[in-house]
Amino acid sequence: MTSTIALITGTNRGIGLEIARQLGRKGITVLLGARSLAKAEQAAVRLQAEGIQGVPVELDVTNPAHIAAVSERIRKDYGKLDILVNNAGAYFDHEGKDVDMLRRSFEVNFFGAYALTLSLLDVLQASPAGRIVNQSSILGSLGTILSNEMYGQGAVPGYTSSKAAMNAWTAQLSIELRGTPVKVNACHPGWVKTDMGGEHAVMEIEEGAQTAVYLATLPADGPSGGFFHHNEALPW
Repeated sequence: MTSTIALITGTNRGIGLEIARQLGRKGITVLLGARSLAKAEQAAVRLQAEGIQGVPVELDVTNPAHIAAVSERIRKDYGKLDILVNNAGAYFDHEGKDVDMLRRSFEVNFFGAYALTLSLLDVLQASPAGRIVNQSSILGSLGTILSNEMYGQGAVPGYTSSKAAMNAWTAQLSIELRGTPVKVNACHPGWVKTDMGGEHAVMEIEEGAQTAVYLATLPADGPSGGFFHHNEALPW
C-alpha cells in the first residue's frame, strides 16, 4: 500500500501514453485507461517492456459502467488513488457546427472527466497527497481566446467551450477540496505533434506531457486551483 497509484485516461497513444511513461519512470504504478481493453493492453505491453508497472484498464469516460467498474477496482485492489490525470479528449469541430457536435464534445472533454472524478473523490482523499490534473487547452482561456495569434484565428466552438468548462470546473473543484491534501489543476500541454495537433505542431510529445507530470507530482506546498503550461500560470 506504499506504492503511488496513478490513473490516466486516454493512454493508448500520444500525450496520454507519454504521461504514463514519464510517471512510470518515477516508480509510480500507472493504470492505463483506454476505450477498449485491447488498446489498454497494447499500451501496457509497450510500457512494461521499458520496466514500467503499467496496468491496463478498460475506460471509456462516456460509459458509466466503465467508470463504476474502474472505481470499484481501485477501491478493492489499492484502497486509494494518488494521481488522476483526466487526459482523454476529442475534437469534433471539423464535422460541423450543429448541436450534436457540441454535445459530443462536452461528453468526452468535460462530462466524462467530471463523472470519473466524482466517482473517485473518496479514494483520492484516502491518499496522503492526492493530485488531480485536468488536461485542458489554451483554447479554453477566455482571457486569450480573441487575442492569441496562433489559436484565435478560427471558430471551434465545441472544443473551445468544452475546455473552458473544464477550466471553470477545475477552479470550482479546488474550492470544494480546500482543507484537504488533494490538489487540482488544469494544464495546457502546448501545440504538440499528435494526431490532433498535426505535423506542423511545434512541440514533441515528450515535452507536451511535461506539464501534466509536473502537476501530478506537486509537493505539499504546490498550487491548487490554477491553469498552467509547464510551471507558468495561464489566464483563465
